[in-house]
Amino acid sequence: MQNKNQIVIAFRAAFPYTVPILAGFLFLGIAYGIFMNSLGFNAMYPILMSLLIFAGSMEFVAANLLLGAFDPLNALFLTLMVNARHLFYGISMLDKYKGTGKKKFYLIFGLCDESFSINCTANIPEGVDKGWFMFFVTLLNHCYWVLGATIGGVFGSLVQFNTEGLEFVMTALFVVIFIEQWMKEKEHYSALVGLGLSLACLVVFSGENFIIPAMAAILGTLTALRKPLEKEGAIASL
Repeated sequence: MQNKNQIVIAFRAAFPYTVPILAGFLFLGIAYGIFMNSLGFNAMYPILMSLLIFAGSMEFVAANLLLGAFDPLNALFLTLMVNARHLFYGISMLDKYKGTGKKKFYLIFGLCDESFSINCTANIPEGVDKGWFMFFVTLLNHCYWVLGATIGGVFGSLVQFNTEGLEFVMTALFVVIFIEQWMKEKEHYSALVGLGLSLACLVVFSGENFIIPAMAAILGTLTALRKPLEKEGAIASL
């Protein structure tokens, strides 16, 4: 009985922290579901992909990978580059996840930018179990994303409308992320490095082949320059 009370208390403590994420994930999830439908996939694809992949921007990229030629190596490297920041997230959460028992496996799987931010900075109220608090933050954010993708996937398959140009939602997503990071940083060295290397790779490798070389170059350069850039306050988090 006491354990059930602890779970309920942890859920009530975690939920308010995730409310701001609800609106954002619902909107993006719905856009993702409709986007998948516009590419010819039925509702089960965005539902299962949001449930099992849960990688936000990578799910948009995966939609196009499913339509292209079978190339697992390219998919592997592209996924690694897009989600490389999670390597740093994971390392920084090692101490946080200690003592969480079996919940640790789901916490690792469900780690996303928003859950990382909340679990890293939240002041967990006294008497609330840390493991269950982080578990519910992660679970709720996951549920919001799946719910949005489900609504978008079902809505997109039931209602016929002109979806021309909807694929731009992925570009818009990355633009918003870039602008948000730009506004968050006091100095813009890391952003300028990313832009410069992307343009250089675009010139060298052409528009169809520049993404993986660009992201590999950005990851390698920012990793090498991490300490000096952190001293300048240019990197909030990789």
